[in-house]
Amino acid sequence: MSAISKTMLSRLLIGSAMAALTLPAWAQSAGVNDTQPAVELEEIVVTGLRASLANAAMIKRNMGEVVDSITADDIGKLPDPNVAETLTRIPGVQAYRFGGEAASPVGAGSGLTIRGLSNQTAARADGRAYFTAGSREFNIESAIPGIVAGLDVYKNPSAEHIEGAIGGLVNIKTRKPLDFKDDLVMAASVAGRYNDFAKKAQPELFGLVAKQIDLENGGRLGVLLAANYQRSVNRGDNNPGNGGTSLRRAVRADSAEYTALGLNPAYAGRSDVVYLADVPNPLALPEAQRQTLISALTQTTPVNLEQYTRTRKGANASVQWQPNEEFEFTATGLYNSYLYHQEYRFLATSDSRYVRNLTTTPFTVDEAFANRNSNGGANELLAGTRLASGTFLQSGLVSTGGDEHRKYETGVIAGSAKWTPTDAFELSADLSYVKADQYQDNRSLQLVPRAGLAWDITRDLTATPHTIELAGPDLGDPANWVYNSYTNGTNQVWDDDGLAAQVDGKYTFEDSPLKALKGGLRYAYQTDRYRNYSFANRPLTTNGLALTATQSNAITVASQQDMVEKAPTSFLDGKGGYRGGFVVFTPDELLGDNVRSRFTQAGILPEDALAENLLQRRYFKEETTGGYVQGDFAFLDDRIEGNVGVRVVRTDLFVRAMVTNVPAGGGATTIIANERRTDYTNVLPAFNVTGHLTDDTLVRAGYGKGLTRPDVGALNPTIVADLNTGIGSQGNANLKPQTADSFDISLEHYFGRANYVAINPFYKKIKGFFSGVEECITVSTAPAYNGVTSNNCPTGQYRITRTVNAEKGSAKGVEIAGQTFFDYDFVPEFLHGFGASASFTYVETKNPLILNGVRTNTRQPFSSKYNYSLTGMYEDDFMQARLVYTYRSDQILFGVSANPIDGRYIKGYGLLDASVSFNVAEDLSVAFNASNLTNAAPNRYVGEPGYATGVERQHFANGRVFGASMRYSFGS
Repeated sequence: MSAISKTMLSRLLIGSAMAALTLPAWAQSAGVNDTQPAVELEEIVVTGLRASLANAAMIKRNMGEVVDSITADDIGKLPDPNVAETLTRIPGVQAYRFGGEAASPVGAGSGLTIRGLSNQTAARADGRAYFTAGSREFNIESAIPGIVAGLDVYKNPSAEHIEGAIGGLVNIKTRKPLDFKDDLVMAASVAGRYNDFAKKAQPELFGLVAKQIDLENGGRLGVLLAANYQRSVNRGDNNPGNGGTSLRRAVRADSAEYTALGLNPAYAGRSDVVYLADVPNPLALPEAQRQTLISALTQTTPVNLEQYTRTRKGANASVQWQPNEEFEFTATGLYNSYLYHQEYRFLATSDSRYVRNLTTTPFTVDEAFANRNSNGGANELLAGTRLASGTFLQSGLVSTGGDEHRKYETGVIAGSAKWTPTDAFELSADLSYVKADQYQDNRSLQLVPRAGLAWDITRDLTATPHTIELAGPDLGDPANWVYNSYTNGTNQVWDDDGLAAQVDGKYTFEDSPLKALKGGLRYAYQTDRYRNYSFANRPLTTNGLALTATQSNAITVASQQDMVEKAPTSFLDGKGGYRGGFVVFTPDELLGDNVRSRFTQAGILPEDALAENLLQRRYFKEETTGGYVQGDFAFLDDRIEGNVGVRVVRTDLFVRAMVTNVPAGGGATTIIANERRTDYTNVLPAFNVTGHLTDDTLVRAGYGKGLTRPDVGALNPTIVADLNTGIGSQGNANLKPQTADSFDISLEHYFGRANYVAINPFYKKIKGFFSGVEECITVSTAPAYNGVTSNNCPTGQYRITRTVNAEKGSAKGVEIAGQTFFDYDFVPEFLHGFGASASFTYVETKNPLILNGVRTNTRQPFSSKYNYSLTGMYEDDFMQARLVYTYRSDQILFGVSANPIDGRYIKGYGLLDASVSFNVAEDLSVAFNASNLTNAAPNRYVGEPGYATGVERQHFANGRVFGASMRYSFGS
C-alpha cells in the first residue's frame, strides 16, 4: 500500500472513531444515509439466494417510488469482480465492458448507462454524495462487492434525494453493526480468480467483525470493521483498424500509367502488383470509374497485446450508539482504492502503396456515409469497393512498449445523529467529508527498424478477426531494431474534496390522509484541482536530436538489450495470423527514472520533478444550497398512497483556467488566470402515487424533474485562439445543467416472498443537451485577427467553437422483470429448489447534435436498444447454483463521429456466467464461479445505427475467468 493510501485510510478510520466519541455524531436521515423510506418489512427467515431475492422484492414492493435493488445473499457473497457488473443484473442498467470486466470508458465516469443515458448517473454511499476525483460521478468499478450490503437504483427519485442524475441514482449501502441479529458477527473469505488467456491467478481477501454491546443504562453500542482486498489480471489482445474514406485507385505495374507516374521500377511490368494512388476528388470522375474506386477502410490493423492488472482495496468502519430510544448516533468511514495498471506491447504498421495479389470486395461509400452529405444535393457514390486482401510490399513497422498506472482513491468520513422525542416527530442531522485523489501516468518507448529494413505484410480484411502475416527480417532479433523516442503522453493529477451538511425533519400524522411531512436543508461544496505534466517524443539518440534518416545517431537495441523483451507469441489466441514474438521495450523498465538514467542525452526530467504544463492547470469549486419539502399521503384504507414534494437548489460556481495572453499592442506573451463566476437556481418537483389494485397487485405512476450538471472539465474557461488561422475554441463556465422531466408507470404483481412480475414504461423529456456552436467573437487575450487566411468573420474577430445548452432530446422505453422459485403446490417437490429470473429492457434515446454541419438525431453512447438477462437458479440446504446469460444489442462507442465512416459501434453480444457454492459445514462454505464461458468480447465495427456495416474494425480477445473461494461466517 502506498504512503498516500495508508495516510488516507488511517485518517478515515481514526476520524470515524473520533467522530463517534467527540462529535454529537450525526445520525442517519431519510434522503441522507438510508435513502429509502422507513417501512415495516416482514421478517424473512430463509437464507441464501431465496432470501436475497425476497429482500429485493420486498424493497421494490414497499418503496414509494420506482426502484430496483440487489441485496447480498450473505456476508461477502456478491459474486461479481466489481459493483458495476453486479448492477447489470438490474433492469435498465447497462455497463461498458473493457479488459474482461465492467469498466468506465477511458477511466472517466461511472461506466453505467441507466435507461439509455450515459454519463448521467450519480452515486451515493449510504445516501451521501460520493465521487471520483475529476468527476461528479463515482467510478463504480472501483468498489468491491464484498464491502457492499446492498445496491439500490432509483430510476425517478423523489424530492428527498440529493439531485444530480437524470439517468438514475445508485445508492451503495454499507453494513452497520446494529443491523445484525446476533451480538457478535464474524466473516472471512479467501478467494482466487484465474484468467485462462493471461494464464494468471490472483487473490481476493475479505474480513468483517461486528460487535453489539448492551449498556448498563439500557442503551446499545455497535462497532463494525470490514476490509476487502482484490487483485485481478486480464488480457486484451486487439487490432484497431483505421476509419475514414481513404479512397484509392489501383494502377497496375504493367500499365503505361505506372511508368508515366515514375513509380518504383522494381515492380514495373508485373501483372500481380498494383500501386494504390490517392483520389483527392472522386466526384471529378464519372460514376462508372467511381464504382471501381477502393476504400482502404480498416487496412492498418496492428498487433496490440495488452495486460490489465486491477487492484482494489476497501475498508469500512462504523460505530453506532443508541443511549436510549430517543437518540441514535452513528460515525462511519468508507475508503476505496483502485489501481488500474495496463502494460501494452504494440506492433504498428506503415503499409506501402505497392500491393501484390490485391483483391477487393463490393462496398458502397457514398456522401451520406462519408460526410453526411453535408454539401447537400444528390447522395453521390464515392467508391464501390473496399480492400479485401493483398500483400503490401516493403512496408515499415514500429514497436512500442508502454505502461499505464491510474489510481483512484475516494474516502468519506461521516457522522450523523437522530432524535426521536415522540412517536410522531423525528429530527436528524448529517455531516460528511469526502476526499478524492486520482493520478494517471502513461509512459511508452518506441523502437524502429534498422535503416533499410522492410517487411511484406499480407492482410485478409474479410476474415474474423482480420489476419496479418509478416515476411522479412527476424522481428525477434534485437540487432534489427534501434531506439527512437520516449513519451510520457498522459501524466495528470486530480486533487478533490467535498463537504456536506444536512438537517432533516419528519412529522407523522395520525388519522389523516397526510401521513407524514418531511423537510430538510443541505449545504455542500466540491472542489477540483487539476495539474498536467505530460510530454512527448524525447529522442533516444547519441546526441539527443531526432533520429536521422540514415540513423547515424542511432543507439542500437542490441547494445542495450537488457531493457527489451520478446512479446508473447499467442496474439489473439492464434486467430490473427502472426502470433507475436517481436522485440519490444519491457514495460517494467519504464518505471522510475530508468529511461532517464540510461539515455542521458534525451533531456528527460526526474519523475518527481516534471515540468507542469501550466496552460492545462485548472481549478473548480461548486457550492450548492438547497432544501426540500415532501408530503407522504394515503387514503381509501391505504389503497392509494404516495408522496409529493419539491426540491429547490441554488448552485454557485467559481472556475479558473490558465490562458495565453498576447497583448494587442505588442509586448511579451504571458500566461494569466482567467476566472469566472456563475450561479443558477433549479426547482425540482416530484410526485409518486401507488394504487393497490389487489393485495398483491399494484400500479405506480411517477413524475420527477431532475438535473445533471456539466462535467467538471467542461466548465473550464480556457481560451485558445490561433493567430494564423483565426480559429479557436473556448470553454464555457456558463453551461447550465441538463434537465429532464421523467414519467413512469409501473404495474407489479407479487405472489410469494420472492416472486413477482413487473412492467414499467418510462419517458424522459430532456432539455439542455450540450452542442458545439461556432461564433465570431473578439478574444480579449489575443490581438485583433489580421491573418491572410479568411475565417469568414468580421475584421478582427475569431471563429470560436464552444459548447452550449442548445438541444432537446428524449429517452423512452420499457422495462420488464420477473423472478420466482418453483415451490408451488402443483409443482413436483423435486423442482421446489429451482428458480428463475429474467429482465428485458427496450430503450430509445434521441440526442440531437450538429455533425459536419448537419443536425442529426443520435443515440446516446454505450446505450443498447435491447438488453435482457436470464438466470436459472437452484438452492437447497447443501448447494446454491446460478447460471446467468446477459445480452445487449449494438451500442455506439464513446460518441457519434462527425462522419459515419469514422464511427465505431460495438456489435451485440452475450455473456454466460455461472456459480455454485456448497455449505460444507454450518458456518463454512466453498464456492466456484466462471465468467464469460462463451469467451465473448465487445468487438467494434465501422459505422453507427443507420450506417451499420458489419465490417469489423477492432477485434478483442479477453478470455474466460474462473474463481474459487472459501467463506466462513459466524452469526447473522
